[in-house]
Amino acid sequence: MADIAALTALIEPEAQALGFDLVRVKMFGGQSDPTLQVMAERPDTRQLTIDDCADLSRRISDVFDALEEAGRDPIDHAYRLEVSSPGIDRPLTRAKDFADWAGHEARVTLVEKVDGRKQLNGVLAGIDGDRVTVDVRGHVPMTVTLPQISEAKLVITDRLIAATAPLSAAGADKIIEVEG
Repeated sequence: MADIAALTALIEPEAQALGFDLVRVKMFGGQSDPTLQVMAERPDTRQLTIDDCADLSRRISDVFDALEEAGRDPIDHAYRLEVSSPGIDRPLTRAKDFADWAGHEARVTLVEKVDGRKQLNGVLAGIDGDRVTVDVRGHVPMTVTLPQISEAKLVITDRLIAATAPLSAAGADKIIEVEG
């Protein structure tokens, strides 16, 4: 199993060198399809272009290849590297995410049940220190700490779509046919 903290320590400087904020580093896919997922964003747009993803992917690959050549491979088995923008239904992984996206709907999964609930679905009311408040639909606002959260992500709504307009829609209406 890969050490996510060690991988993050290797990847974050590469993202920062390109002016990006690292959102998440995660391994998934198990033994059959191991994938190292890296999500990053430009602080001003909260998005990445395809060229941004390619640039970050090359930097990460170069660092990992150099470590492998030196006998210090950070991942000791074959894997796929996936670099992307967090997307519209982005994961909420940092304290600032809960502040930045206050007022939007989210799905928050807890490590253990709190007040009989393991999942909180509702509007993010914000964060104070490490305490996140969610105005749970059909219930009352609930406050949990960041360590109590195992996973959180935004829910796609019209309000979220309006708040996350793409950098450019140029070419989105064109179909390119490729003979194979």
